Amino acid sequence: MKQPSKDWKETIAPKEEEIFQKYMEPFKQLQRKKNQLFGKGRGLHRKQLLGLNAKLEIFKDIPDYTKVGLFAKPNVYDALVRLSNGGMDKKPDSVPDIRGFAIQVQGLTGAGALGSQTSTQDFLLINHAIFSLPDFESFIKLVLALGNGMGSLLMYLVNAYGFLGGLKKIGETAKTMGKPFSGFATEDFHSAAPISVGKYAAKVRIYPHKKSEGAKTKSPWAEEFKSHLDMGDLVYDFQLQFYVDDQTTPIENPSILWPESESPFVTVGRLTIPKQTVDLENTSKLALQIDAAKFDPWNALVEHKPLGQIMRARKHYYFLSQEERK
Repeated sequence: MKQPSKDWKETIAPKEEEIFQKYMEPFKQLQRKKNQLFGKGRGLHRKQLLGLNAKLEIFKDIPDYTKVGLFAKPNVYDALVRLSNGGMDKKPDSVPDIRGFAIQVQGLTGAGALGSQTSTQDFLLINHAIFSLPDFESFIKLVLALGNGMGSLLMYLVNAYGFLGGLKKIGETAKTMGKPFSGFATEDFHSAAPISVGKYAAKVRIYPHKKSEGAKTKSPWAEEFKSHLDMGDLVYDFQLQFYVDDQTTPIENPSILWPESESPFVTVGRLTIPKQTVDLENTSKLALQIDAAKFDPWNALVEHKPLGQIMRARKHYYFLSQEERK
């Protein structure tokens, strides 16, 4: 096991901003196309499954190197939670997809990562510990191809990787999208890319107290979650996994798994979703408020600045997506 290190650094690739700008117009046009089909909505994670109230408790007895920003002192914060499917479309839950668990912690006061003051801290988590691709350009090309349908995806993968390589990538993509999923009450959710924790860097995970009961495929996820919440509060450990060195825990490549054997997760708090009325139709005041809200990794305290190329790209693309929802 290695110790958390302050020696991390971001490495900005040549012409990175040009690459970010190159794909913004195609992304915008695809979001507009989906808006015509489904009404105005997010570029990704369009389908909200549930909007919920929650509490985030920050513990007192945590390592000194974690005590910064949101984690500086023990407290209990109100939070909003948005559960979603990851795609650009509103498809049935039976369709394989990335699952999203977004948290907005409220009642804060401090300098924000984008320069102004902020009263909230967002964490955007998915049911994968890593991204499937190592860099933004590969990722956005895949997103755009997926958004234009299976034919577009097949054409892109074959053109990019050749016939045999394309077939391999098709299998890898299907495996990623079709990862067994037991439900939002029983799965881990991850930031997949790091944030700063003061002078340190870490990835975020929530770890459920209710363990997986095996992948389910038939029950809609909102109903499945409600069945657990009807029995009582749902609790997740809020955890940080720290950077230790460039080889073991790279900042810039989100496709490399940070090994727990070298950098174990540190529990710094507890997220509780209390038993509450669950609106399966997403028409209540709370559900509409959450669906209209901005969940953005850059909506963060300056102590928790998003790190790495994927996060830097998100600064542009989340803002673009938010503008297209107006």
